[in-house]
Amino acid sequence: MARLPPVLTARDIPAAELGGMRLDGEVYQLADGWCTVDELETPAHRAAAVLGDRSPRLIAELGSAAWIWGALPAPPRVTEFCVDLGARARLRGSSLVRVRELVLDPGDRVELPGGNVTSPLRTAVDIARFRDMLTVHETTAIVTLARLGGFGIEECRELLNRRRNLPEKRRALQRLGELLG
Repeated sequence: MARLPPVLTARDIPAAELGGMRLDGEVYQLADGWCTVDELETPAHRAAAVLGDRSPRLIAELGSAAWIWGALPAPPRVTEFCVDLGARARLRGSSLVRVRELVLDPGDRVELPGGNVTSPLRTAVDIARFRDMLTVHETTAIVTLARLGGFGIEECRELLNRRRNLPEKRRALQRLGELLG
């Protein structure tokens, strides 16, 4: 008998049947996917649930990446992706999906079985750079990402100093210094 994939979508099983399986207690919803109740949730499962049927060029970032790494308790309302500047992808966003085009170094992304995600270091630095106001969940996420990724303020500073004239670099260094320094 064939084994079901760890994260199910309507591509695997019709939506009505997935709904029935949920009512019967056989599956639970995980972002845009469904997992059988005997599956242990991992970053690979969360990545598959977020990236699922989307283009393989998309990379989960910011809050979506923090949730995939287990640093946020729930996925963000707006799913956040980026694409590498060299990917030449068509960027289509919506009110529930945000896609940005970025320059990424090889170490800035991690390939999980479910799809590509920004590394814990890149995720923490980007949250510190791009959020106007950090919520309690986001400050906790930055600290959790540092623990998971085994990095501190020096690694953050090194990443930020790779490129000149980065927007919000000073703000990020100040925030990261307060949280990790």
